Amino acid sequence: MPIITLTTDFGLKDHSVAAVKGALLCELEQVHIVDISHEISPFNYTEAAYIIKNAYHNFPENSIHIIGVDSELTPENKHLAIYLDGHYFICADNGILSLISSEIKPDKIVEINIHDNFERKSKILDVFISVAAHICRGGDLDVIGKTRIRMNELTHVKPIVNQTEDQIIGHIIYIDNFGNVVSNISKKLFKSVAKGRKVLISARSTHFKNVYSNYSEAINFKIPKENREMEGKKIALFNSSDFLELAIYKSNPLSVGCASSLFGLKYLDTLTVKFL
Repeated sequence: MPIITLTTDFGLKDHSVAAVKGALLCELEQVHIVDISHEISPFNYTEAAYIIKNAYHNFPENSIHIIGVDSELTPENKHLAIYLDGHYFICADNGILSLISSEIKPDKIVEINIHDNFERKSKILDVFISVAAHICRGGDLDVIGKTRIRMNELTHVKPIVNQTEDQIIGHIIYIDNFGNVVSNISKKLFKSVAKGRKVLISARSTHFKNVYSNYSEAINFKIPKENREMEGKKIALFNSSDFLELAIYKSNPLSVGCASSLFGLKYLDTLTVKFL
């Protein structure tokens, strides 16, 4: 049974997600539809790319991933279908796909050109649904589009290493459900620049001198529980997706606050990693 995932900024209040699923079920008698997320911040490309990039590889090969973020067709926002790392992605050419494929080169990129086949161009993601159904039936990408060599890229969200290679300037690209802030600095880049040196991470007025591999590594469990520094402790770590994250240990955004609120950090804010 084919697998189609959905990632959108539609939210769950409106009819949009149900309409997409209903249309898919009309096109395909047997299909397994999986929601990755419908809570992407409106038109937030980097947030969408971060979530999809860290989710898609958990699905079986040849899964089809529909991305409905800023998906309206315009002369500057064409529709693409790509085959990458054994998976299909259908999305507008707004930079999301370039972030997903930043480390893996796509095997195939086509610009979708079957829009004139649809009488109702206002139907939600109608072309994406048709392309997904075509792929599920074993169709070739060349049938629904013209081959492209490259996609639009988002360069402003890439971390910058200075000329003396003792500093990385990154940005916050995602704030998770716990209010932890995730940067665009990967563990791979961090290690390649660090070369074993000490580090000082600065984000506004908050500073970190240690980077942990997980949350519990920051806690000294040899100290009696009543004397430990635990809840409320600030931590810099490489998260499960291997990106540098700033967090508060066991924080609750609804009560005691979280990294985003307590550190005063929001989307695209800057953080600096200095190697000493």
